[in-house]
Amino acid sequence: MSKQKFNSNILGLVKSYFMENPTRHLNYKQVSKGLGITSVNEKNEVQQAMEVLFKKDFLEEVSRGKYCLKVTTGNIVGIISINARGIGTVTDELTQNEITVYPKDLGKSLPGDKVRVRLLAQKKTNILEGMVIEVIERSEKKLVGIIETHHDISFLMVYNQPYPYDIFIPKANLHGAKNRQKVIVKIVEWPEQSKNPMGEVVEILGNAGENETEMHAILAEFNLPAHFPNELEKAAAQIPDTIPAEEYTKRKDFRNVTTFTIDPANAKDFDDALSIRALDNGLWEIGVHIADVSYYVEEGSDIDREAYRRATSVYLVDRVVPMLPEKLSNNVCSLRPQEEKLCFSAVFKVDEKVNIKDEWFGKTIIKSNRRFSYDEAQNIIESGKGDFSEELLLLNKLAKKLKQNRLKAGAIAFDRAEVNFNLDEHGKPIGVYFKESKDANNLIEEFMLLANRRVAEFVGKRKSPSSAHPFIYRIHDKPDPLKLLKFKDFAKQWGYSIQTDTPQQIAYSINQMLLKIKNNPECDILENMAIRAMAKAIYSANNIGHYGLAFHYYTHFTSPIRRYPDLMVHRLLYTYLINSKKNQEQGLEGKCKHASNMEQLAANAERASIKYKQIEFMADKIGQRFEGFISGLMEWGIFVQLNETKAEGMISLRDMDDDFYIFNEEKMEVYGRRTHKKFNMGDKVTVELVRINLEKRHLDFKLC
Repeated sequence: MSKQKFNSNILGLVKSYFMENPTRHLNYKQVSKGLGITSVNEKNEVQQAMEVLFKKDFLEEVSRGKYCLKVTTGNIVGIISINARGIGTVTDELTQNEITVYPKDLGKSLPGDKVRVRLLAQKKTNILEGMVIEVIERSEKKLVGIIETHHDISFLMVYNQPYPYDIFIPKANLHGAKNRQKVIVKIVEWPEQSKNPMGEVVEILGNAGENETEMHAILAEFNLPAHFPNELEKAAAQIPDTIPAEEYTKRKDFRNVTTFTIDPANAKDFDDALSIRALDNGLWEIGVHIADVSYYVEEGSDIDREAYRRATSVYLVDRVVPMLPEKLSNNVCSLRPQEEKLCFSAVFKVDEKVNIKDEWFGKTIIKSNRRFSYDEAQNIIESGKGDFSEELLLLNKLAKKLKQNRLKAGAIAFDRAEVNFNLDEHGKPIGVYFKESKDANNLIEEFMLLANRRVAEFVGKRKSPSSAHPFIYRIHDKPDPLKLLKFKDFAKQWGYSIQTDTPQQIAYSINQMLLKIKNNPECDILENMAIRAMAKAIYSANNIGHYGLAFHYYTHFTSPIRRYPDLMVHRLLYTYLINSKKNQEQGLEGKCKHASNMEQLAANAERASIKYKQIEFMADKIGQRFEGFISGLMEWGIFVQLNETKAEGMISLRDMDDDFYIFNEEKMEVYGRRTHKKFNMGDKVTVELVRINLEKRHLDFKLC
């Protein structure tokens, strides 16, 4: 391993260690011991890292050779979050240090408020404490909850957002909301003498427990829209279905080339298609054709502004909340079979080893011959028989080579099973099943990855006389060194060795582990822990590459119907193809940050809808026994994931009455003080369902 690469890892480890121990005064020997570093060379590198962090003003020297985290004295400003136990956390805007604010010092601050905090005298604990002295700006975030009315006094009970207060709703502010209805409320004021903030109902979602109510409540919980404004639907309706004659002359014509789409069975927005044809020189021409949304959605229009605001389509258990109105997403832009459609395409000439001999990017017109579901395409791949079987089998063969090349380069092959539900006509879950990626899914994924990578390389490597072209990249940073070290130790307990010296070693050893644990009880735990050790992929105008895919250049080009960054990429790419002089850099990084934030909210909403349906599916199973495994350990309980549904619930340590049980965080185990009985991550257990709470999306178990 190179010295530079190793120093970079040590620097990250030392930085993380000081952030986890913000009030300790430490020398390099103490830090080395805390990190489990024993060799003389590595200890020297720890010492060098501390000196670098001191020069960067991250540490301060309190005595010769001893350092501590540098903390801004006096007041700091940041956004406050408050957990369900009423403990606040404020991240300093300047230093990114986290300040803990206990309930007695919260003042009248609310989650999401921008506050000024006075730092308090440091205690012996490793916690920086503060007191809110001013609410600078109230959060605009609305709250979702259930109206509880007793003797004409109404409160909003908030269950799923970490919110420590009940909101008082005066009768005049109910606006027709009734007891036990689910509503959206905004905070209007917090009177000086009142114990509770005051709210006003802005929308009545419906009766708690009904499917429409609950799905809309989840969207509202994450501040995501459920519908389009009427004026936007009307604007979309005005978009013509037919293609103007002059547009045919401006585009490459692929209408006579074999082309098809492969999507989920219930999909209605088909934004990508593949074409394939043999060339005279023994090469194959592969076309990745993407709906040309940029042709229909004019930049700066009302539809465009709403698409930017949403940034992504949202996929809940029973519905899609699209980024674009249905006229566009499911009709005009969707690459439906036997219909002529406008596309933006990436076309590659490849040999049988998928070496790219030539490539072309530009506007096209296509006509899809066939719409396949993933299952239909998979059956043809497995049987070798059916529509376009020769083309599908060839594409599958090429896709496998693309994947092999990625893995050799250091890509990490996470492949998690998706939880799906069979729903009745009222949206109630009547069955749970798991969907795994097969060859048909991987076929599409590999060619989309290819198009995304080559588009990013085409722009990223193109230099203007003075600088690189502004662009949107999909980036993924290297893992956090401390998280990776913890994961390495955790995997070792299961007998798996994770090598962390180079990115290639990390990827190879994680991939080997993932292959070995597939279908094993520990699969979900180790895969989850590995994912948590990784950084999150985000959008950025500053390219650092994509670690997880092992690509130096990567973007999102292939889904402009459902992702706004892809639409921006189409617009940017086109300006470079036609050598436009238009300035593209203004506000690009801010737009990337917005898209990344909205993507995270959409993912959280999707997970919340899955968890709700998992809990709802268990509603009539109280008293039944289930097999599962320990998926988490905390000071107050043991978390268990059920094999049958992947639903997770908790065994409270207080309810385990055969002994007094203690959580040992260092060893990640729960043990009995008298019996010394131990519970570890991954242990198989049998549990009985004793309680459910749909509002909190929570299951309570007891051990059998």
